[in-house]
Amino acid sequence: MIPRMLRAKARARAARLRVDYPRRGRGGVRRFLPSWRQVLGLALLCCGALAALVGYVYSTVRITDVNATARTEATVYYWADGSQMVSVGAVNRQNVPLSDIPVSLQNAVIATENAGFYTDPGFSVRGLARAVSNMAQGEEIQGGSTITQQYVKNTYLTQEQTLDRKLRELCLAVKLSRNLSKQDILQGYFNTSWFGRNAYGVQAAAVAYYGIDAKELDPARGALLAALLKGGDLYDPSVSEAHHRRAVARWRYVLDRQVELGFMSPQERAKYTVFPEPRPRSASLSTSLSGQIGYLVDVANKYIERRTGLTAEDLGRGGYRVRTTFDRALVEQLERTVEDVTARSPEAGEDLQVGAASVRPDDGAVLAVYGGPDATEHFANNADTSGVPVGSAFRPFVLAAAVRDGGDPEDVEDGDARDVEPGAVRDVAVGAGLLPQSMAPLDRSFTSGTSTPSAVRMADAYATFANGGRHTDLYAVTAISHQGKPLEGLERPGERQVLDGEVADEVVEQMRDVAVNALDPGALRTVGPVAAGRTDAGDGLPAAWFVGATEEMSTAVTVFRAEPGKDGLLPLTGGEDLPLGVWSSYMTTIQ
Repeated sequence: MIPRMLRAKARARAARLRVDYPRRGRGGVRRFLPSWRQVLGLALLCCGALAALVGYVYSTVRITDVNATARTEATVYYWADGSQMVSVGAVNRQNVPLSDIPVSLQNAVIATENAGFYTDPGFSVRGLARAVSNMAQGEEIQGGSTITQQYVKNTYLTQEQTLDRKLRELCLAVKLSRNLSKQDILQGYFNTSWFGRNAYGVQAAAVAYYGIDAKELDPARGALLAALLKGGDLYDPSVSEAHHRRAVARWRYVLDRQVELGFMSPQERAKYTVFPEPRPRSASLSTSLSGQIGYLVDVANKYIERRTGLTAEDLGRGGYRVRTTFDRALVEQLERTVEDVTARSPEAGEDLQVGAASVRPDDGAVLAVYGGPDATEHFANNADTSGVPVGSAFRPFVLAAAVRDGGDPEDVEDGDARDVEPGAVRDVAVGAGLLPQSMAPLDRSFTSGTSTPSAVRMADAYATFANGGRHTDLYAVTAISHQGKPLEGLERPGERQVLDGEVADEVVEQMRDVAVNALDPGALRTVGPVAAGRTDAGDGLPAAWFVGATEEMSTAVTVFRAEPGKDGLLPLTGGEDLPLGVWSSYMTTIQ
């Protein structure tokens, strides 16, 4: 009798402990609707688990020596053959005490980055809630970080957007707030933040932008540095007119925000109406990036950012090893050729710009670029720029669309593109490698070449024709590691058939006529079969192009006139034959 009673009690206890789900005594859908007790219990369980996790992370993270953590190695870039291309210095940073940072600049940064800095516990409840919400929706783990959190991220952590990193950032921010004064945290933040121009810290930024020490910054100049914290690569006013407009708008916001929060009186704000133009950007760049090296690094960095999510700020902090696809001999020969051909041209002048790029057709590797005379003086990369209309060098895409859809290629070659659907042409061009955002509006002028692809994209697209209609996306980096650890995201792009082989062959045959008419017989014998396209004198566009592809290499050359630092092109008065001269001399020399 007693054992039976004990077994009955055990069964009753187990029944009480068992979760009643699906719920007994309910029918239909109601069986699967949890009770309020179950919902509350689950919420308490989740909160308890989260609290335990936070407690564990909080107890295990350590505040290490700031200076030892902030010191990093240079980032080293390598040529395709493994030899070193350039070592982009150690971090450009000089620490200064908070007393050397003007109060007006401190107020500007607090007003725009973290208005509650002096009263918050090191983190923002609203920002934390946003990060949790983003995590629940499968989005990036982002939130409105406080100055303390940004300081932690700059000093102790990476810039990756993961829950683990965000949780460690939060715990370290709380620990720092308990162990350091707000003044110490603010000083550390000013000394580790990135301001663009490879400047880490306010002292390096003051020198890079104005050639003065941080303690000499007035409220107007300080407001620009505060504006740059939102993105040094987007708000440097010396880069372009678009950057200048963004910088001025942000500068005004920084000043107005200080008035709104009581850091500055309206009367004082009224003194600062003239934007404080910074010194030329060249003064802050390392000479190791001179010549073509800076353009090559620019191409590599953009590819890395696109494929891995790393930012220019991350790469600038150093410690990376980057293996590129660039062929040193080709880069040097392309640079010599451009310089020699333009030196012999009577039309060349200071406003004449040349951009060129070479791509390997069978795998899409970027082999060489010519971005301009010197990356430390001419910042825009002419090989990877937009805004230069391609003119009748766009005709092969029109021809390919016509042939693919059953049209007569002779009609296109005779100048009649009227029966070719612009949307079909766009699809062919994008499939071959041109970027959708470089495509012009689909109106009657579209097929005449009003689109504005870059030289490197044109070389890649022509390579598709030379490769039998098979296209591989461009790539410029084969491997990257950080402090010895390989990074993912740089797998070699796969090849895909974007045009029928017979269509590509027909286009190549038609394009060879351009090469025969443009090149001398000696050049043709040297480079072998070549599919080519070029702008016509009758295009009436402010740019000239020549693009030609063999089975081994595709090269695009463009020439245009532009005023440094200004958007838009000047009329191309002379120099129309320079692209052909550069292409022919370069391609025959490297054979």
